[in-house]
This record gives sequence, C-alpha cells and structure tokens, in this order.
Amino acid sequence: MMTIKQGWQGRVFEDFEVGDVYRHPLGRTVTQNDNIWFSLLTMNSNPVHFDSAYSAKTEWGTPLVNSALTLALVMGMSVTDISQNAVNLGWDEVRLPNPLYEGDTVYAQSEVLEKRESNSRPHQGIVSFRTTGYNQDGQIVITYKRTVLVYKRGYVPEIARPNPEGG
Repeated sequence: MMTIKQGWQGRVFEDFEVGDVYRHPLGRTVTQNDNIWFSLLTMNSNPVHFDSAYSAKTEWGTPLVNSALTLALVMGMSVTDISQNAVNLGWDEVRLPNPLYEGDTVYAQSEVLEKRESNSRPHQGIVSFRTTGYNQDGQIVITYKRTVLVYKRGYVPEIARPNPEGG
C-alpha cells in the first residue's frame, strides 16, 4: 500500500518569531543568458548588462548582473520559507553593496524583524523581514526589507490537486 505524505506547505503567521533567521535552501548560478534575457525582456537598455565589449571598458571589466534580476532571484529564493502563504506589501531599503557578476552563484537568508496582527484582516498578519543575498564568496550583493501579508493557520486557501490515479 502506498502512503501519500503531505509536502511542505509553507509557514503561516503563527510560525514566525522576531529574530528567527531562515537560510534559504537553494542557490542559483546566474548565466550570461539569464542576464541578457532578463535585461532585454524588461527593456533595460544599459549595455553594462548585455554588451561584453562595452562592459570590458568599465571599471568592472565584465557585465554586471541586472540589479532587478538580483532582487527577483533573491526574493524568489525566500518564497519557500517566508511567503508561500503570503502576498507582498512592499520592499524598502534595497541596497546593492557589491555587484553580482555573470557566473556568480547567489544565496540568501532572511531574518524576521517584526510581526503584528492585521487590523483589517483578522485571518492574516503582517510580517517584515530583512533579506540578504550573497555570492559564493560570502560577499553581500543585496539587502532589503520586505513586508508581507500572511495567512494565519487554518485560513490558507487549499490548492486543488487532482488525483493522478483517478480515485
């Protein structure tokens, strides 16, 4: 007899405690294609992101990863730990202290800064985090504060999952 086990469903409001730190489990190596495609898809026309000959003449000597891609990747890495059951309310204090380069691998962690009940939504709460992205050498490439509206236990909408065996 096969036993079906529930997969990770993400944290809810009650799971967060101020001071907790989540080291997000996955890293991601940024390729040249990632950087070029993201820059062109988002209409970022700065050649430092997609023109190697131009970038070679800059102080960095090589293309820089588009900062919006850095933000998107690091935020995405945090979803499984902090916002799988939430929606974004905003990002604040975004800082890029060091560049991320094509070929670098980015990792991330988040710390719970604040949490409170929602005044207008009794089935949800508001939680703020400080997220830090860093490269394979431990050099910080991005930090930001992110605030989310997260469901409380018992209120997370159920995901429709069809039974693959038809039963």
